[in-house]
Amino acid sequence: MIARMVKAAAALLLLTAATPPQVALPGPQAISESDKAAGAKADPELSAEFGGVYDGPQAALVRQVGAKVAAQSGIARAERDFSFKLLNSAVPNAFAIPGGYVYATRALLALMNDEAELAFVLGHETGHITGRHSEKRQKVVQRDVLLGTLGQTVLGAILGNGAVGQIGGQLGQAGIQRLVVGDVMHHSRSEEFEADDFGIAHMERAGYDGTASSDILGSLAAQAALDAKVTGTARTTPSWAMSHPEPAARVARSLERARALGGFRAPRKGDAFLLSLKGMIFGDDPEQGVIEERTFKYPPGRIQFTAPAGYGMANRSDAVIVSATGGGTGNARFAGGRYDGNLPAMLDRVFASLNSGKGGPAITPTRFTVNGLEAVMATAAASDSSGKPLDATAVAVAATPTMAYTFAVLQPRGRGLGDLAPLVNSVRRMSEAEAAAIRPRVIDVVTVGRRDTVATMAARMAYPDLQTERFLVLNGLPAGTTRLAAGRKVKLVVWGSGPVPSAAKTP
Repeated sequence: MIARMVKAAAALLLLTAATPPQVALPGPQAISESDKAAGAKADPELSAEFGGVYDGPQAALVRQVGAKVAAQSGIARAERDFSFKLLNSAVPNAFAIPGGYVYATRALLALMNDEAELAFVLGHETGHITGRHSEKRQKVVQRDVLLGTLGQTVLGAILGNGAVGQIGGQLGQAGIQRLVVGDVMHHSRSEEFEADDFGIAHMERAGYDGTASSDILGSLAAQAALDAKVTGTARTTPSWAMSHPEPAARVARSLERARALGGFRAPRKGDAFLLSLKGMIFGDDPEQGVIEERTFKYPPGRIQFTAPAGYGMANRSDAVIVSATGGGTGNARFAGGRYDGNLPAMLDRVFASLNSGKGGPAITPTRFTVNGLEAVMATAAASDSSGKPLDATAVAVAATPTMAYTFAVLQPRGRGLGDLAPLVNSVRRMSEAEAAAIRPRVIDVVTVGRRDTVATMAARMAYPDLQTERFLVLNGLPAGTTRLAAGRKVKLVVWGSGPVPSAAKTP
């Protein structure tokens, strides 16, 4: 389906493009001090949103290629003012924020098959900064803030009656600055296309083959279709991170742009790039927990829970966000870590976090047990800034004498836990055997033998289903491919080894 769409789009472009398009690159410029400050403030939260920073040789490669591309952007002091980070996320994505901060996830890196594809992705995000797209969005956001239209997610103060006031609609997104950054990153379709053009121009100037842009966009489109087939609504992505147009619509366009810009053809040198990915985690990192269908399993703390139908999950480095995907009425945030045996104190911390650290209401917790674990719970009346009444419920569950986990649940007023009660009631300890059975999947790179085919290679993938589809998408191969050239290198996803270290999601 995607291949037919790309061919149709390419044919249309050939019919309608009478003259080669030209890209007008902005002149020399510099990143402002105010943008640097805004980026530095938002960077820790955004990094946590996508699993935190992923260290290792792959991260060094991202920094190296990013620096080469940024050096062609026309931005002064690019070697000092840009920050390129690889994030520990199973969601394929890349984005940039004001101040020269550019991010790519390891899931997106795993889809790439040569360095030129990485150069385009980082060049595209650098293009948002070159085109001052965040500045254009910032003006719109500042206007809306003055009009009060963003007040829905501003955390307010404790009301006089002890209720929690004006809490945010999405847990973990506290304060106007957080929302402003999200809106700044949500670029229009025209801005995304312009960033594509800038990215191709930047990468070709840096010595890369610009036609690689269409290859990675095609792989991203194929992965998006595969993810929808595999996970459905079990896994969610923050709305601010889904700003890019449909990848399939950009594949043919980027190829035509690359050719029009001169079509520089540098050697792709894919083998060396593929080998640099060997050993990188693929999919969920067990150290941060894994999402299997609608169940979250956290081996380091030996704890798991299941989201009810109508909800999906997003796994951050410090928490799991449970949000409605169809039919649900509330949302929740799961976190935890070490504690001193005082479960009610954990509830106080949850309410304080809902109120931007300003303290919580006086509460009388209810004690109960869930699957043999001691737990406490309390509900406070709350409202968002539009006056909509809510119930804010905090739950703390003791997993061990020194480890506890919490849920912060928001529901319409009068519902308490509402349809998220099954979420809390599903919490249980995992056995040592269950926790030990969860191992990471990692990238391996192998050489195709004379007798190897797509079928024989796909059979080695560490998945019980859709092995062929996963193998083809991972290696950027068209659907229906059955043969492989002997001697070429391909990526496989295989089981990693080693115990999962002890850790905890910090509340």
